[in-house]
Amino acid sequence: MATIAQKNIQLALALPARLRTFFARYPPASILPEGADPETSKTPYQQVAPNPFQSTKHPVTGKWHDPKYSLRRQAELVKLARKHHVEELLPFTVKGTEERLRKRVELGLRVKGTGVGQKVKGHKHERQLVAKMEKRRQAMLEMPDLIREWKKVGRRNWEKYPKNAS
Repeated sequence: MATIAQKNIQLALALPARLRTFFARYPPASILPEGADPETSKTPYQQVAPNPFQSTKHPVTGKWHDPKYSLRRQAELVKLARKHHVEELLPFTVKGTEERLRKRVELGLRVKGTGVGQKVKGHKHERQLVAKMEKRRQAMLEMPDLIREWKKVGRRNWEKYPKNAS
């Protein structure tokens, strides 16, 4: 048991100072010792703001307080944590990798129509391209019959398409 604790301490000391400070103030429930009650083992920082990445509502006044960490600082912490493979220990944030991927899938590339179930409007010739190519393909399939009919009827009696002016 002591070797596991020693190993965890060594891993924690290998983290950059910013991450060590953050995890000291807001330790995740997953790294608490076994049998410890998460409610009673909260740090003073966690009692004020359980998730420092989200706004909190003051219980008495009802006013909203900004998150303890700005979006820029959240992004920096997430990048550091991802680099050191401890991102899953951070509390929920909109800057997290999973949330960013979810938003990318939902919204697409911020170009209208690139999200899930959306279509790009495009130019008129782009929208009509599929139908036009299908019409051409059908005409090419019917071409041998058209040539046979032309050879039977000849140029003079051809009525399927308008005659040339010549």
